[in-house]
Amino acid sequence: MKLNQYRKAHLVLEDGAEFAGYSFGYEQSVAGEIVFNTAMTGYPESLTDPSYEGQILVLTYPSIGNYGVPGSEIEHNMLRHFESEHVHVTAMIISDYSEKHSHWNASKSLSQWLIEEKIPGLFGIDTRKLTKHIREKGSMLAKIVFDEDIPFFDPNQTNLVEKVSVKERIVYGHGKHKILLLDCGVKFNIIRYLLQYDTQVIRVPWDYDYSNENYDGLFISNGPGNPETCVPTIQNLQTSIEEDRPIFGICLGHQLISLASGASTYKLKFGHHSHNQPVLQEGTHRAYLTSQNHGYAVDDQTLQGDWEVFFTNLNDKSNEGIRHKNKPFFTTQFHPEASSGPTDTAFLFADFIQEIEKLKK
Repeated sequence: MKLNQYRKAHLVLEDGAEFAGYSFGYEQSVAGEIVFNTAMTGYPESLTDPSYEGQILVLTYPSIGNYGVPGSEIEHNMLRHFESEHVHVTAMIISDYSEKHSHWNASKSLSQWLIEEKIPGLFGIDTRKLTKHIREKGSMLAKIVFDEDIPFFDPNQTNLVEKVSVKERIVYGHGKHKILLLDCGVKFNIIRYLLQYDTQVIRVPWDYDYSNENYDGLFISNGPGNPETCVPTIQNLQTSIEEDRPIFGICLGHQLISLASGASTYKLKFGHHSHNQPVLQEGTHRAYLTSQNHGYAVDDQTLQGDWEVFFTNLNDKSNEGIRHKNKPFFTTQFHPEASSGPTDTAFLFADFIQEIEKLKK
């Protein structure tokens, strides 16, 4: 690799720390919140995950780009190998970039993809040192600077969900079970899982008034940013939890249901952005490996009424899900649908459908 063919740039953190690197993506100064992911593979899925909107993503695995970027085949009216229609990260930081990719399904290099999507990318940075710095200092803002300096930007001060949510009602499948999906930044793999169970998935915007919709079960998706900005969604959910139709929420959906039920959320010091996070199912001795990507958590000390803890993070003891004692409502902070991650908890989709079938009998 000839480094002199790559343009130099700097990653600057809000605490003053600075890292020099080389550009392999779109050459433009950008700012956002910096987070890291520990996965060995799956960068196409991570980069297109709407939950990363506004974030500068650091991948800790040393070599990235070796299998390129998969093709754009369509399945169920969705891109088969991605989690949304386009890249959502603000920028990408890696240690070593593989210039020559090799994979039977590769359509282009990672560098080509980032340039097409106008996403900056830096390599040649000690990502393990950078990750250790983030782990010690906590969640922080960062920026990539080429020539002219730019100010820091906190994406959590904006309504990121409004930015990533679908703009109109979309229907997938023709099954007998009608699932209303509130799109707060849904990953395509959630829709793929739901379609495995003889369903019709009705995907609607985050602030959609669904009071006149005919559906059997309500699903609230993952998404980016501060859950407290989603006021219309929370208000709609306050009505839904007074009914008996099954409800399932993942990640941001978990936080929104919790807020609707009267609980509180808070910003995590570090956030969880990695694979193989262990969680314990309450009332059992069962532990599961999970994939996670969130910067906020639910304070389980604020749960009210008939709501109880469903899962707990075994690393920091933070809440990983809640459930209702009497109604078919449950949530997870982690991602049971994880693509390129552990699928230990994918059974929760089947549980959701079973609750729908019980209610329809």
